[in-house]
Amino acid sequence: MTPSATGDTPRATVVASAPGRCGIIGNPTDMYGGNVLSCTIPERGYVAIRPADRLTLESDQGVVTVRTRDDLQQRGDHFDILRAVVSQQQCLGMNAHFKCWSDVPIGSGLSSSSSLVVAALYALLRYQGRSMNRYFFAETARGIELNDMGVTCGYHDFYMPAFGGLNYMDFRDKEFYREVHSEPYACVEPLAPLVDELPFVLAHTGVEHRAGVVHTPLRERWLEGERTVVQAYDTIARLAREGKKALLEADWVRLGKLMNENHAIQRDLGGSGEANEVLIKAALDNGALGAKLAGAGDGGTIIALHPQPEHLGTLLRNAGASRILEMRPVEGARLEEPTQIARSDVAGYFAESER
Repeated sequence: MTPSATGDTPRATVVASAPGRCGIIGNPTDMYGGNVLSCTIPERGYVAIRPADRLTLESDQGVVTVRTRDDLQQRGDHFDILRAVVSQQQCLGMNAHFKCWSDVPIGSGLSSSSSLVVAALYALLRYQGRSMNRYFFAETARGIELNDMGVTCGYHDFYMPAFGGLNYMDFRDKEFYREVHSEPYACVEPLAPLVDELPFVLAHTGVEHRAGVVHTPLRERWLEGERTVVQAYDTIARLAREGKKALLEADWVRLGKLMNENHAIQRDLGGSGEANEVLIKAALDNGALGAKLAGAGDGGTIIALHPQPEHLGTLLRNAGASRILEMRPVEGARLEEPTQIARSDVAGYFAESER
């Protein structure tokens, strides 16, 4: 399926956003045909686009002008996401100014980069009066980070920002990466209407991680058929299936045990990190029923299940967490009203578009 016209009149300026996400259980088996239970967080990545007399990209590192295809080459800076989206969507020569920013902590393991890819693609489509169905949209966004940015990444990171909410996802038959048009869609089952309580807390280690650094060597071992890795991810996928039942039944003791088993397997494969282990131990020592990585390891963020998540958050901050975050089902990729965005520089951005 290809993008189709929406019939909407393209806006002079658009702002789109997409939320971060945290893996409750099952990650990282979205890369291996498995299952993941995941929820969004309130923090979002944002991208604004307005008309301009040339193609320019803006991030917290300043402004760059794009004149040739060489200007769209990846450089390892904060413009790379915009470069990748512009390149993949063949927008070289477009007279527009792209601006990106994010509330999701960078390198937190909460899909900080993926939410920006999703937001940038969504903003561009709406700016041009186009749309994609949410499944193809999530797959396209993932293809941008995997192929155009060269980052080893799963599907969970893009389906969650695209769809939003609290979801159980089945990634069967998606373990071998294919061209976007050849990929089967994941199955996305919304659970938020069925769950009354989410007693979880997120604690950021303060250590920025790079998902590809964690995922790439494990992916290579899996592709080589290493029995330990293959069996490990089969087991974690099963834990996610059991975890869905535990969540729906509010069986927190059972879900906590499953989360701990998920983490033990990933840790034994070398997919955790010292900073993660410090906070996970602190959580368990202070009454958490379960604690594990919220994304990839080697830093980033942990998720803990506790009867009093706010109290545990205070204890984890005392144990060295740099930031405590909330897990909450929120809307996926969407357009934003400029007046609802509490950033003074965005107001100036829109004023500039009217000149």
